Amino acid sequence: MRLCAKHTAGEKRFFFFSLLRPAGSSGFLALREGRGAGTMEADIFKYHKAEDALDAESFQGEKRKVIQPASLKDPRLEKLKEALVDWINRSLIAEHIVVQSLEEDLYDGLVLHHLLSRLGDVNLSVEEIALTSTAQIHKLEVVLDELDKRLGLQDGGGIKWNVKLIHGKDLLATLHLLVAMVRCFQPELDLPSNVKVEVVVVEVSKSGIKSDVQIEVLTEESEADSDSLGRTEREDPIERLLKLDAHKVNTVKKAILHFVNQNMAAVGPQVADMDKQFADGVILLLLIGQLEGFFIPLFDFNLTPVSHSEMLHNVTLALDLLNDCGLQIPNVEPEDIVSQDITATMKVLYPLFKKHKAK
Repeated sequence: MRLCAKHTAGEKRFFFFSLLRPAGSSGFLALREGRGAGTMEADIFKYHKAEDALDAESFQGEKRKVIQPASLKDPRLEKLKEALVDWINRSLIAEHIVVQSLEEDLYDGLVLHHLLSRLGDVNLSVEEIALTSTAQIHKLEVVLDELDKRLGLQDGGGIKWNVKLIHGKDLLATLHLLVAMVRCFQPELDLPSNVKVEVVVVEVSKSGIKSDVQIEVLTEESEADSDSLGRTEREDPIERLLKLDAHKVNTVKKAILHFVNQNMAAVGPQVADMDKQFADGVILLLLIGQLEGFFIPLFDFNLTPVSHSEMLHNVTLALDLLNDCGLQIPNVEPEDIVSQDITATMKVLYPLFKKHKAK
């Protein structure tokens, strides 16, 4: 973080000062020399920086959550971090405070103090700049205590941050705190929705280390996300299939084609071109009768259709029979099959394949 101001003689910017970090104050994820926490502990508690490890002795009996490295690269998480940094900088532009890193610039309490003052109109009697670790922790205690009251969490329930975590540069706790502040002070701000991260929950005791992997929700789904998910769940499986890579689509088509020919072997006609050979409805009718175990009288359909109307009659009969068998074919009209629409053809064949493939 930098505190900066415009030079009065022009547009050139200069720094009042850079906040000095106390030596050795890299937070709870520092493996102290001589403590001998061990290689296994350092590997298990690997954080988002290669040089960070864990002082296991410092929190025996506690549980901590560490974001998995893969989740740290999630684009949604990156967008959330960017949105929060932008929100802080816009909120504190009058104080000429510029935040660059959520992990590095909030742990000493200065930024949180200024946010609470500006957004909550709260004046706390704490020192402006806390340079020692002791002073920073004291400042955080005062600021977080007031923030928890403003957020309606003074009873301790639902709080996912504390002084130790924030001062220890814990990204997960910092994100939870900032998201809660946005929801409280500026609920109209549109943060990225449905942001989730995979975390390792670790507990250190004298008997060893216990760990578990969980999903941590940072922001909830929006209505648009829910609608999109609903549309995906309602989407026809063939429509989803046809959005896959071409070789995957061809693999499924071959499987269905093999299934058709295997069941048509006793009747005679074989299918070589799925796109065209079902258009007149003949093979489709014979296949339905073969699979469902009934005979369709020849006078009910045209065995050698030549006109469009005869083909349309055959396909309409086939769709009616499928409906009678309890196989609903959504969004498919007889005309779609006759016009050699491969999506429609596969929508008709897939329910038969799914129902009878085990036989």
